[in-house]
Amino acid sequence: MTDPRPRTVLVIGGGASGNAVTVLLRRAGITVDLIEARPDWNVLGSGITLQGNALRVLRGLGVWDKVQESGYTFDSVGLATPDGHVFHVQQDIRTGGDDLPATIGMRRPRLQEILCEAVRASGATVRLGTTADELVQDGAGVTARFSDGTEGRYNLVIAADGLNSLTRAMIGISEKPEPTGMAIWRIAAPRPAGVERTDLAYGGPCYIAGYCPTSESTIYAYLVEANRDRASIDPASYADEMRRLAAPYGGAWPEIAASITDPAKVNYTWFDRLLVEGSWHRGRVVLVGDAAHACPPTLAQGAAMSLEDASVLAELLSAEESWDSLDTLDDLLTRYHERRIDRVRTVVEASVLLGQWQLDGVRDADVPGLIGRTMSVLKETP
Repeated sequence: MTDPRPRTVLVIGGGASGNAVTVLLRRAGITVDLIEARPDWNVLGSGITLQGNALRVLRGLGVWDKVQESGYTFDSVGLATPDGHVFHVQQDIRTGGDDLPATIGMRRPRLQEILCEAVRASGATVRLGTTADELVQDGAGVTARFSDGTEGRYNLVIAADGLNSLTRAMIGISEKPEPTGMAIWRIAAPRPAGVERTDLAYGGPCYIAGYCPTSESTIYAYLVEANRDRASIDPASYADEMRRLAAPYGGAWPEIAASITDPAKVNYTWFDRLLVEGSWHRGRVVLVGDAAHACPPTLAQGAAMSLEDASVLAELLSAEESWDSLDTLDDLLTRYHERRIDRVRTVVEASVLLGQWQLDGVRDADVPGLIGRTMSVLKETP
């Protein structure tokens, strides 16, 4: 039977939050068009750490089995001295519930591949290499004009177009990402024997030297330092530079460093922070994921917060049979913001503070306490 009040959504951006909200809305019978600026719909990157609250959403999407098969699960984190001596192993809180592991590491492109497959299977319309150049709102809907010269009409537009969201600025939200003062070098590498969890070394030439297993045979390794002018670093020197920074570290690092030979496989990125404090929507256009908030990966919660956004927004939208009334939609989107803002703020502020303590050289900082308090909050269902 045809829905007498069809609901139509445009999702801008095919990353984690955009893909997730598309799958969940399609499951509720809502018509979804997804556009993605990248023609290949994939992401670069070495690896990603997903904690239990992210896995809870992925299970709700129906992709947990594939994620589990593709990654490497573990339940603890080790703290090490720069020479590689692990002096403490901390059991992680299972923020997704006791029936999910605390953490899984996996290759970031593989996670994207799994989510893209789920979007295709959902029946959503997908257009790659396409952007929304203009959004014209009226009381009844939104007309989107696309980069290929076509246009579409929608009840709602979900902006999932990332940290540097063009949609955010298009609808008059002025907040922009700000650098925190740190940067990270990352690479995918073969997994050294004995690496079965994340180990973090604080001190040495970098603030953090860490790695995370992403499969039985791979890890991703990372080094965090003060950010530098990108223009001052020749991309052709990335492998040499990462090896130089890794050289003083012991344990698994000599083996990891020996595998860092291709500069094209090394990623160098600044840490940014963003939190849109006011409403995350303007009329019939709403922000999700990194378009609304972003934080350094010091708590490994960036993707989790984006996935939770998608889950909460889809839950609220799916429960309302008609979005014809702008007042009704405004109420739904306001409730979405109210459900998310305190939890997201907790993560953003804690993630930034962990890095700031290192930048400031605070030696008596209560790092375990801050992490423990934050993770206890995240164990609660969003």
